[in-house]
Amino acid sequence: MTQRERHLWPVPRDADDAPDLDLSEERHDELDTRPDQQIEEAVVEGEILSDRPTRTTRLPAVVVDGVMVVRTPERRAAAAKTVARHGVTVYQGWHSWLVRAWDGLTFGVYRRQIRAAEAAGDREALADWTERKGRAVAERRARLMELPQLALNVAKFLGISLLGALVLLLALSVVVWATKVAEFGAVWEMAGGLLRLILTVLKWAWPAAFVAVLVAAWREGRGRGETPEWLAAPTTGGAGHVSAPVLVTPSIVVTALRDIGYAPLRRAIKEMGDAGAAMLGTIHIAGCGVEVDVALPSGTSTDEVQKRRRKLAENLGRHEHEVFITIPKKARSVTLWIADPGALDEPIGPSPLVSGKEVKADYKTGRAPWGENLRGDATGISLHQRHLLITGLSNQGKTASLRALALWLAFDPRVRFRIADLKGDNDWSMFDGIAEVLIEGPTDDHVARATEMVEWGVREMERRLQSPAGSKFDPVIILVDEAQQGFMCPAKDEDNVPYGGTKANSRYFVATRKIHNQGRAVDVILWQGTQNPTDQNLPVLVREGAHIRVSLAVSTESQSRMALGDKAVEGGAAPHLLRQDIDKGTVVTNGAGTKLPVGQSSITIRTHFIDKPEAAEVAARAKALRNGTATSDGVPVEEVHVDPLADIAAVLGDESRVRTQEVLHRLTARNSDRYRRWGFADLKEVLDDAGAAPRKSDGVMVVDRERVLRALENRDDSGSDDDDR
Repeated sequence: MTQRERHLWPVPRDADDAPDLDLSEERHDELDTRPDQQIEEAVVEGEILSDRPTRTTRLPAVVVDGVMVVRTPERRAAAAKTVARHGVTVYQGWHSWLVRAWDGLTFGVYRRQIRAAEAAGDREALADWTERKGRAVAERRARLMELPQLALNVAKFLGISLLGALVLLLALSVVVWATKVAEFGAVWEMAGGLLRLILTVLKWAWPAAFVAVLVAAWREGRGRGETPEWLAAPTTGGAGHVSAPVLVTPSIVVTALRDIGYAPLRRAIKEMGDAGAAMLGTIHIAGCGVEVDVALPSGTSTDEVQKRRRKLAENLGRHEHEVFITIPKKARSVTLWIADPGALDEPIGPSPLVSGKEVKADYKTGRAPWGENLRGDATGISLHQRHLLITGLSNQGKTASLRALALWLAFDPRVRFRIADLKGDNDWSMFDGIAEVLIEGPTDDHVARATEMVEWGVREMERRLQSPAGSKFDPVIILVDEAQQGFMCPAKDEDNVPYGGTKANSRYFVATRKIHNQGRAVDVILWQGTQNPTDQNLPVLVREGAHIRVSLAVSTESQSRMALGDKAVEGGAAPHLLRQDIDKGTVVTNGAGTKLPVGQSSITIRTHFIDKPEAAEVAARAKALRNGTATSDGVPVEEVHVDPLADIAAVLGDESRVRTQEVLHRLTARNSDRYRRWGFADLKEVLDDAGAAPRKSDGVMVVDRERVLRALENRDDSGSDDDDR
């Protein structure tokens, strides 16, 4: 800016009160934002003097044809940065071409791969690349030996072509001169003019060719180079602006691994000729993220990489919960799953139990629709003959996750439920009419009833184990939510035996252990949900007895090991890294009953959430498929005398003959506790003893009403005679 120019600034009406003009950004903002001062435009001519070194950025404004033009150094800097950025891109393109040309001349690709194989300790790859390099060297030597002959052939071709062209022009000149169409030299003049035209076109075309080469170099640099951060184009935001996700490229992954603070890995990557590219497998899309296998170089260990998960995630431009590290079967390798930024914070869709019009469940062959894995694929879990344990911190979705499995299984009418909710918050009230026993409450009395319910399961298991070979039984699910209450209950029974505890005389502990030992063989299955696992509220023998082990967010790695076992945690399972109150409903399971990816020992599932009103609606649809179940609260009742023959007569009604299978169904509906386990042999035994044995009618076995009534009369008459005597 010159020393004398006309400057246009807002000036107060009272010139005497006008402050000295300061053209710094701060002063300019102050003058523009004074609301109460009357301001008018004025032209001030003079010199800008300063008795101190200029430390503030000046924004001069020059009047051009009555319009104030502000000179902005920022724009000049931005323009300069843009030019520099594209210049660097062109340079990177030339550099890429030179590197590729040099690699072609010196077998650089083969040498880098050989060094990478040596650093990784991969002998097969080392032998393969050494053999490839040998073949390439031999082929190049053969081509070089052929070059002299090729050059001679090219020279012969050019000489013959030139001689032929001269002969053709001479002959054409003779013909033209002989026919007196033109002079002898006219043809040679035409040939010279054509040559001059070609040279003129080349003279004016070389700038376009130069520009084309620059554009090609820019495209090469754009594809293979990386713009320095200080030259990167500024990102613009605003309302509704969403930043583009950080792309995961091989160079980004290798750089992120190099900079996690693991010295042996960093040294190994530097020693690799390809800068670590040989470590990576193919980066492929996996659900709402990408997945890549990494073969770690010799001298490094997988657990050291796992310990630095947070640093690795930050190097990849992700949060810690958006990067998962698992260890496949291949030695000294890890699998990285990298989520798209923010993808795991988006909710998943509703459960098929809620959205589906018709739900089909099969305890033996089906899979409960539980949620989605990290790849976004629907994930089901098989519950057939598998004891289940689910644990986690309070209020993280444990009950909802467990309830979703039970709701699906309720659509199989063969499955029987006995449920104890030791929290008592009506989380399981919708199972009234589905469960044979439903205990709800947190007191010691509720724990005592839950213990007796589990002990009933032990007796049922033992009865089934003693049944004849080949007997079939309906599955029984014994479910205890907040099971830590059972282990920590201080109450004792009338014989001074404790309900809780972890000793050999603890009723709850002993009962759960017995079911874990043999229950699955006869489909007596125990499900438990518990909070914050410790050795006191979840003994090791109990948690090790569960086939399906599930954990929501927990506090420490030691609790993760209690919940899932050492194998799952060492393989990458990390429920202690789930975010409390944010990752609600996200579970990590040891994989039993699910289809695990090859080499993995655990899987993370984002479960569907079914709230209480939706759960009640789903349970109502499940009840419609059942014959009706009388639900008790587990309070012991006095034994009531049951007369099977009278009950049979009652269910026959006015029908003269009823199929035996239908009689069994009616008896179950009349008194589920008494007749649910009945088979044809039990019915036949009672009728045979009464003299009213079933008979065949139209090829099927039926119960004759007249025979049953006659048997009742004879029994009553016999009873009366005994009374008279």
